[in-house]
Amino acid sequence: MIAVYRRDDLPRGMRQVTLALWHVADPGNVGTLLRSADAFGAGVALSPGCADLGGPKALRASMGAVFRVPVSGFDAPPSRRVALVAHGGTPLPQLELDGDVVFVLGAERDGLPREILERCDAQASIPQGGEAESLNVAMAGTVALYELARRA
Repeated sequence: MIAVYRRDDLPRGMRQVTLALWHVADPGNVGTLLRSADAFGAGVALSPGCADLGGPKALRASMGAVFRVPVSGFDAPPSRRVALVAHGGTPLPQLELDGDVVFVLGAERDGLPREILERCDAQASIPQGGEAESLNVAMAGTVALYELARRA
């Protein structure tokens, strides 16, 4: 099957809940995060250095969400920013998450640089009971969106 679309026709804009991705270069993770955003009614904000949404792996991983989820630039959403960090943040279930929120996620290998963390209003970590060092970025974003939806 072949599809033809105009990149300019992809949804642009913001929603009350956003996943802001900092240098997430793996197209599978970007596509999966688009799919999760679609499932939970969120938007996605991309920094320079993120994988191309129109690439074959990102398109496949998004399962069509790329045609439904509004995308903006990384700094565009004006809402409260919560950095998701592997360790040392407030446990996500204990964090106040009222109103609009932007979950900020970094590339798996490098995480979020200090200058991005300093621009966030809070840092949160997802409590884990196993021996894993951390979650995959796509899984962390999905868990954060679920936690917010669970409270509604």
